[in-house]
Amino acid sequence: MLKTRGTLITISARNKAFRLTKEIAEPLDLTKHLPFRVAVVSNLLALNRDWKIRELCDLEPREMRVLLNIGSYMPIKSADIAYQSRIDSYNVSRAVKALDKKGLIDIRRDEKSKNIKILALNDQGQALYQQLTTAMELRSKELESVLTADETSAFYHALSKIEDKVEQLLAKQALTKIAQGEDAPGDQKELIRWYKKGQSGDVG
Repeated sequence: MLKTRGTLITISARNKAFRLTKEIAEPLDLTKHLPFRVAVVSNLLALNRDWKIRELCDLEPREMRVLLNIGSYMPIKSADIAYQSRIDSYNVSRAVKALDKKGLIDIRRDEKSKNIKILALNDQGQALYQQLTTAMELRSKELESVLTADETSAFYHALSKIEDKVEQLLAKQALTKIAQGEDAPGDQKELIRWYKKGQSGDVG
């Protein structure tokens, strides 16, 4: 049992309920497997799992994430949304089409390259953005309430290190496959571009 800021936190009920099998030699303890634990929290934090947020709109989680990126960084290119959110370009494109169809965004062509779309929220999109971010901020404060200021800072620092390492692992794996003569799918090529972009420091 742990104690944080006066609140007692017990061992997860799942940890008590599930025992490692004896039918397989050295089974993986998922409670101590970092990627699995991060995925569990990610599943719980999916925007469409939050009833209050889900009541605000009928957008899919991917569409909400793209709308939030547009609202926070507009005007912004589709490719930059993919890089910032790590959603592959194909799914960003699908989300942009859905947001456009629902009348939430304005799209214009880049003056230098007509193939590049510049995205911004229109009045309706901005109104929804404000509603979503207000609800998200309330949830964020609730989540951070179990951490001290130092723990919160350390947590964000750890997340950045994990994100960088994951990107490095995936990109280097893809580069190895390409070096072995395999054809890389589009999403793997995009991972490599993101990795090289981060290494060069060119995030503009």
